[in-house]
Amino acid sequence: MDVTRQTNDEQTTLWNGTGGRAWVESQAVLDQMFEPFECLLAESVPAGSAHRVLDVGCGTGSTTLAVARRLGAKGRCIGIDISDPMLAAARVRAEREGAPASFIRADAQMHAFEPASFDAIISRFGVMFFEDSVRAFANLRRAARDGAELRFVAWRGPEENPFMTTAERAAARLLPNLPARAPNAPGQFAFADKHRVYRILEEGGWAGIDIRSIDVACTFPEKELIPYLTRLGPLGRVLQEVDGPTHAQVIETVRTAFDPYVHGAEVGFTAACWMVVARVPLSSAAPREAANV
Repeated sequence: MDVTRQTNDEQTTLWNGTGGRAWVESQAVLDQMFEPFECLLAESVPAGSAHRVLDVGCGTGSTTLAVARRLGAKGRCIGIDISDPMLAAARVRAEREGAPASFIRADAQMHAFEPASFDAIISRFGVMFFEDSVRAFANLRRAARDGAELRFVAWRGPEENPFMTTAERAAARLLPNLPARAPNAPGQFAFADKHRVYRILEEGGWAGIDIRSIDVACTFPEKELIPYLTRLGPLGRVLQEVDGPTHAQVIETVRTAFDPYVHGAEVGFTAACWMVVARVPLSSAAPREAANV
């Protein structure tokens, strides 16, 4: 059995089905929630420069557009994602803004990028879903010019991000079929292990690797809490198949579990993440893994 192909197919099915539609429906609240990370990534790009920037796992395009606005007419930001629903939303936003941005529907792990074509590669929570992360980062390394910077944000462990697992923990008693999160498996917390991330990047041909912990305050309106917890994550996927009485009981139970995060009309939590920075060594050859992509 081709396990890589099977897992990639699962990710493609998820993000072109329920997962992708849920993100599109939740676009506004997710953009508000993760705006601090968008700002951190966009501010790393030289304003008004002629840079070409790649946004990996761009989703509905918020970070792609923020970078495109910062670059202005001289530069260009290109987003890549496997989700047709999210990319459709991203293209509408870019057209509405008239922003210097474009989007590719492809898997960044395997896509045949033009070699040495990007001055910078960024990602906001978009690089934790690869089946073969070394191959993916080697492929991105091949797409980057000498001296180019890679900068991405990824989640630390679930134990440091209790907000992100509150829904499934609260619902576990009522929904025994909730899928468990496997350590290091493609998904939200795949890059929780700092040393593993370092090894992946080093084997992928990146140098000057710097991995720092950041704790960022995130907020969104309380009125969006129930839509958020019933659409996204493991609970959002399982809840669609639950009968009416159980559905209501789960929502009541889970909503109560979020009380510590509700402050009046606002939900607030701390996102425990890694800010990861690496570079392409100057005048270096592309890594062997990339050459075969």
